[in-house]
Amino acid sequence: MSLGSIMLDLAGTALDAEDRELLVHPAVGGVILFSRNAESPAQIAELTASIHGLREPRLLVGVDQEGGRVQRFREGFTRLPPAGRFGQLHARDPARARAACASVAWLMAAELRAVGVDFSFAPVLDLDRSISQVIGDRGFASQAMPVCDLAAAWMGGARRAGMASVGKHFPGHGGVAADSHAELPTDSRGLAEIEREDLVPFQRLIDHGLEAVMPAHVVYPCIDRRPAGFSSIWLRDVLRGRLGFQGVIFSDDLNMAAAGAGGNYVERAQSAEQAGCDMLLICNNRPAAAAIVEAFGDRRDPVVVLRQVRMRGRGQFDRARLREQPEWARAIRSVAQLEELETRDLGLADPTETGRAG
Repeated sequence: MSLGSIMLDLAGTALDAEDRELLVHPAVGGVILFSRNAESPAQIAELTASIHGLREPRLLVGVDQEGGRVQRFREGFTRLPPAGRFGQLHARDPARARAACASVAWLMAAELRAVGVDFSFAPVLDLDRSISQVIGDRGFASQAMPVCDLAAAWMGGARRAGMASVGKHFPGHGGVAADSHAELPTDSRGLAEIEREDLVPFQRLIDHGLEAVMPAHVVYPCIDRRPAGFSSIWLRDVLRGRLGFQGVIFSDDLNMAAAGAGGNYVERAQSAEQAGCDMLLICNNRPAAAAIVEAFGDRRDPVVVLRQVRMRGRGQFDRARLREQPEWARAIRSVAQLEELETRDLGLADPTETGRAG
């Protein structure tokens, strides 16, 4: 049995009978975990082991562990700084910022690999223009070049710990004020302007072998009336064609309000797949997840299977001995130093407890 294209969530801290029945369906390819699924590192390790033990090849397990406002696992894990903190340091000392970013990314990935998580949906490649309600300090900086610099460092640090990266939210969510979790944002800029600015970090990381991308639930009407995650222009023509991306395309959560532009839940999933998404996220809506899984059935695409393989975590850290790793002390020092930097209060709602992807 190969992996399917649906990635869904769980309600609790352990698998129940309904979870097990759904997760062995051939249409399912992975599980995304949230704060509600985490009590302790030991419990998370037990949960991921039970997920991985259900079938072969084993399901992928991912989580949003960006740092700052979006860090699902906290109890027993290092509190990671927001991406914007690295941008502040980069403005003063680029070399130090790159080193800190790589070291903290290693720490993030090592802690997750130690509990059996394959990857985090990070880094955020959106430019922080101080416009977006949902991006804010989740973005490294307001200009493309610092974002390229820091995101490449982040990807390199995660790789050293055996973890793939997911760049989001293609082609850029930082130019709109609306939160796509609650409404459908519209970005009226033309393609030339987006290429000049927002696409630059995506192109740079793709050139460095970026393993996965997540598109934005944002409409760019000058290019396509459909949101990027449902647009073959954005995903097939621009991302795969013009930028040469060969990795996995994850949809953002199909349960988000902005995804309603794709129709009912099954239609959303079908539209996202037809547009070019390889794996489809459906969170916090088990009836919708079950309907999508049944509608997709046993589909097999050997190209997608090869892409999915790159998302598997490599190696495994012994959590009890993680602090003995030479990188550990450097990473903890970097976290402490970044905490000392002044940060401005963006006044954003904390999405870490909403149980939403993206």
